[in-house]
Amino acid sequence: MAEGLRERKKRQTRQYISDVATGLFLERGFEAVTVAEVADAANVSVNTVYNYFPAKEDLFLDRSKGVVDRLSRWVRGRRDGESAAQAVLRELREEVESVSPRIGLMEGYAGFMGVIHSSPALRSRLWAIGQEVQDNLERTLREETGAPDDDPVPSLMAGQVNWLHGTVMAAIGRRMMAGGKPAEVSRDILVLLDEMEDLLSDRVLNYAVRGAE
Repeated sequence: MAEGLRERKKRQTRQYISDVATGLFLERGFEAVTVAEVADAANVSVNTVYNYFPAKEDLFLDRSKGVVDRLSRWVRGRRDGESAAQAVLRELREEVESVSPRIGLMEGYAGFMGVIHSSPALRSRLWAIGQEVQDNLERTLREETGAPDDDPVPSLMAGQVNWLHGTVMAAIGRRMMAGGKPAEVSRDILVLLDEMEDLLSDRVLNYAVRGAE
C-alpha cells in the first residue's frame, strides 16, 4: 500500500509540473519560458523538474509515450481476418467518429498546436516522435509476420501505415488551428480517411492479415 501511495504521489507531482509548464508555454510560448521558471511556478526545484522530465520538450509533449506505441497496439489488437492497415483505418475512424480528444478533436487544441508550430525545438521533437512510431510499428510487423531482419517489406509497410496516422494528425492540427470546431473537423477527416484508403494498394490493405494462411 505504501509503495502504491508513493507511486500515486509521483504521478500527481509529474502531472502538476506538466500542467504548470503547459500553462506557461500557452501563455508566453515555448522558447520564452525557462525550466527554472517552470520550477519556480510549480514550487519545486529545477532538479525535481529534470527528475520527471529529462528534456524541456518533454514538459509539453508529456504524453508522447502513449503515441509512440499507438499504431503497434492497434496492429497487435487487430481482429481475425483484418490486416494491419485495415486495423489502423478502423481505429482512426472510431477515434474520429467519437470526436476523441486523444487525436486533438477538442477545444484548446489549436492553442496547443500553435505553441508547437512556433517552436523549432518542439517541431523537431514531434518529427522524432513520428519516426519512433514508425520504427516501433516496423518491429511489430516483423514480429507479427515472422519476417527476417533483411526483409524490406515490413519497413515499407510501416511507412505506408504510419502515413495514414501522420496525415490524419497533421490534417486535424491544421483544421483546428484554422478555427474549425471538433465536430466539423471530424466530418472532414472521415472523408479524408476514405480518400486515403482509396490510394492504398491491395498489397498494403492485405498485409499481415490475422489468421491468414
